[in-house]
Amino acid sequence: MDLETLKYPIGKAILPEHITKKNIEDWLFVLETFPQNLEFLTRELSENQLDTPYRENGWSIRQVVHHCYDSHLNAYIRFKWTLTEDKPLVKAYFEERWAALHDSKSAPIFLSIDGLKALHAKWIYLINNLKDGNLDCYFIHPESNSKVTLKENIGIYAWHCNHHFAHIEQLMVRKGWK
Repeated sequence: MDLETLKYPIGKAILPEHITKKNIEDWLFVLETFPQNLEFLTRELSENQLDTPYRENGWSIRQVVHHCYDSHLNAYIRFKWTLTEDKPLVKAYFEERWAALHDSKSAPIFLSIDGLKALHAKWIYLINNLKDGNLDCYFIHPESNSKVTLKENIGIYAWHCNHHFAHIEQLMVRKGWK
């Protein structure tokens, strides 16, 4: 398998030019079910398996799980900033440095899976109770200086869920663990 396929097993995120209500419903379903799906996928992995990188020079399964929590927590905070501030410039973070921290490299994955369950439940609750037009609010991402609407961010994070799930699942298939 080539490096690009290992890095992007479902391809890079591509959002439709016109985001429909159906797109958002589909993406919210992914966000809602991701924590349980991730827990089910990883439930029988050994410590050695959790510490196996999904590709050469890539993160271990453990780091991927902890990264999902860290990244989605940042996304949730960006949602809150966007709903409470006018076109906020959000803070970027060095995900590779976060993934290299002790907690990401050694903590039990249930800490992040349980965190994802609570975080995604609260995030879905927030989104489902927004007023019309709120999903058109946007933040400014500092790395690209681009506007990102909340509805686009929902699509990006649904992709992010599927992207990292595929990293783990495909490694498990290649190793014969699944």
